[in-house]
Amino acid sequence: MKIKEIIVVEGRDDTAAINRAVDAQTIETHGYGIRRETWELIDRAYSDPELGIIIFTDPDHAGNEIRRRVRERCPGAKEAFLTKADASRDGDIGIENATPEAIRAALSKVAKAVEMAETANATPGGVAAGRPEFSKEDLIKAGLSGAPDSAERREALGKALGIGTGNSGAFLKKLNYFGITREAFNEALLGIDNKRA
Repeated sequence: MKIKEIIVVEGRDDTAAINRAVDAQTIETHGYGIRRETWELIDRAYSDPELGIIIFTDPDHAGNEIRRRVRERCPGAKEAFLTKADASRDGDIGIENATPEAIRAALSKVAKAVEMAETANATPGGVAAGRPEFSKEDLIKAGLSGAPDSAERREALGKALGIGTGNSGAFLKKLNYFGITREAFNEALLGIDNKRA
């Protein structure tokens, strides 16, 4: 599997894991304190119409903060996500711990999320007609907020949709940010409910 975009990761172990899974180039942030030279590389790849970037950071606090910083600077960037379960080994969480299969699955969902946003006539950061598709009430009805297993359900649904996870507020923003359609949401929700039955 060849990836044309440059994948933004945290470190060299992540690059090694990516290279075991796919044919791709990476830019390593080397943690939260991203140097000017690294930002220049990210900016160049992001603005190149032949390339673009995919943000693929660890599913932990530091990784989420790095993702947030890169996304703020590069608002149209694509994103790939792994669950903590897929990125954990011996208590350590990171892309470097994921299997090649999990990495390929996460990267293959990037195109699906972009396609869903385009199909919904959405742009990253907003939805067509200027109003969000999903509300807090939708999360509550779907058991994604306020239920004992809500966090587990959000993680499973985020994995199915390829948008990652987060607390209920962050998850709601992701649903609307990526332009997830009601049809895709219901189909993925049905899929996770069928797996649990």
